[in-house]
Amino acid sequence: MKKVTLLTGTAAIIAALSVPAFAQTEIATGASATGVSAVDDRITDIEDDVIDDFDRSNDPDRFGPSDRRQGLFGSMSLQYSGSTGNSDAQDLAIAGRVSYNQAPFAQSVGLAIEFGENDDGVKDTEKVSAIYDAQYYFNDRFYAFALGRFTVDGLVDGLDNADETVRDFDEDDDLRRDGFLGFGPGYRVINTQDTAWRVQAGVGVRYTQTGYQDLVDDGSETEVGYIVSSRLYHRFNEMMFVTNDTDFLSSDANDVITNELGLNFRMSEQLATRVSYQTEYQSDRAIRTDNKLGVAIVYGF
Repeated sequence: MKKVTLLTGTAAIIAALSVPAFAQTEIATGASATGVSAVDDRITDIEDDVIDDFDRSNDPDRFGPSDRRQGLFGSMSLQYSGSTGNSDAQDLAIAGRVSYNQAPFAQSVGLAIEFGENDDGVKDTEKVSAIYDAQYYFNDRFYAFALGRFTVDGLVDGLDNADETVRDFDEDDDLRRDGFLGFGPGYRVINTQDTAWRVQAGVGVRYTQTGYQDLVDDGSETEVGYIVSSRLYHRFNEMMFVTNDTDFLSSDANDVITNELGLNFRMSEQLATRVSYQTEYQSDRAIRTDNKLGVAIVYGF
């Protein structure tokens, strides 16, 4: 199915706000010393966050794999900073993503490695994370999915920071290792140019290990979970569309439900707006429900 371009004015707005991927560190002579560059970087960060909101709301996967890029492709990035003088700090971040799409099968693997030392030269970050995402389409409506995530935090060691003694298990809820693997079927209930609705459900396994378990007995916890998801997209006209994303995850530990309702509309060729309302429910919290209202506005001229 041909992908329909929505909020056509937004594309021009995004182009107007975009900056080169390898922009110079100083926007004008003297900008770094006077703090202008730092504020300019923050402006860029805010613009990127807003654009990300619009990109996610447009749900590029709503029509399936027909418009996906085929073959093997990906990206890799590295960032390092080190300082001496009043502070001795270092930060290293490596991130990459590799995707492979071939006809009905699409999959991607992502990796993030982060190491850091604070101003006193003490290690404060040592984390490695990996993700996996795959879909296999049997036809235009029926597909299978797989989701995977694994994170290792090397700084979680089960010791008390004050005197390096072993903390009690009940006092140590920090996770040294945290992994999840889930899979199941999905179905596109509605798949038209104006309305797209897909649902999927599956079973998953979560593996966790606290710092205490790693230090004392090399123990861990493995539990089975179930996930149900829904993605709804509806376009009212050329100016407005609405999305509603729902996820439900159930396991022995707790139940988690998230729902995000978003209204997106183009007020003019230069102005686009997104209003969202997100609700998160967790059964094991004292206050079980959190709500968040979000407003994103993009204006280009």
